[in-house]
Amino acid sequence: MENLSNENVIHIKKDGIEYLQFRKLLKYSDIINHAYSIGIDKNFRTARAKDKTPLSENEYNKAIKDYEQLCSLIGSNYINVAKPNQAHTKNILKISKKININQPDFNLKEYDDIDGLVTNSKNIVLATTNADCILLLFFDPIKKVIANVHSGWKGTLQKISVEAVEKMKYEYNCDPKDIICCICPSIRKCHFTVHNDVKEPYYNEFKNIGDIDKIIVKISEDTWSIDTVLINKILLKNAGILEENIVDSGICSVCNSDLIHSYRVEKEGYGLSTAIIELKTEGV
Repeated sequence: MENLSNENVIHIKKDGIEYLQFRKLLKYSDIINHAYSIGIDKNFRTARAKDKTPLSENEYNKAIKDYEQLCSLIGSNYINVAKPNQAHTKNILKISKKININQPDFNLKEYDDIDGLVTNSKNIVLATTNADCILLLFFDPIKKVIANVHSGWKGTLQKISVEAVEKMKYEYNCDPKDIICCICPSIRKCHFTVHNDVKEPYYNEFKNIGDIDKIIVKISEDTWSIDTVLINKILLKNAGILEENIVDSGICSVCNSDLIHSYRVEKEGYGLSTAIIELKTEGV
């Protein structure tokens, strides 16, 4: 099986489970745990995509098992997972403790219409899921604050990455110059082609952000390619994060759909990959 390791990420295969870790975040392994899941045999879906109705018992138990295995390999407890009910918003929620005691925080109304979580509390595993959308892992090693953010094309259009930085500044007095942001595997410009209904709002929102001709490229008369990863990099840099602290996995979910879930490839019934990050009790 292909190895996705590069200058920014390490592809780990252990006990039949595969995941990525960012080299820069591994420098702080005494403070945080983190991972991005690899393998389309794993599915981290805990609710239906549109109406959030419960999965079958077997489907839900499969997701729980997959979280348990992944968390265990990086030294986390799956019971401590908290996950927002992603809805393509720009909403970031500060949490200080989990709601459930003996099971993960999945499908709870308290997390409705939330696409990012931020905390400075230890032993809470922040989780998000994707199948082409961008997932962003934030870490401030000075204030010891983490965030996990889901930025699909709608979230990017609403600048949710900037919302995350502002939330970390407001809630925890973080200095953007200290914040590290890691960009997980997602659909890239090579495959994110859209029609005018998406191109127009993107052009209107970001026409002054930089070289728009590199961000939005015409493919045919009614089709454009949009580099949403580059947009997020520019937004993060403009929000004060240092360029060297914006770390991109550089991995396209569509190009690697044999290893990473992709909505554009799998279509109906698509699975979900997950990104997790946790502030742990130091020395553990």
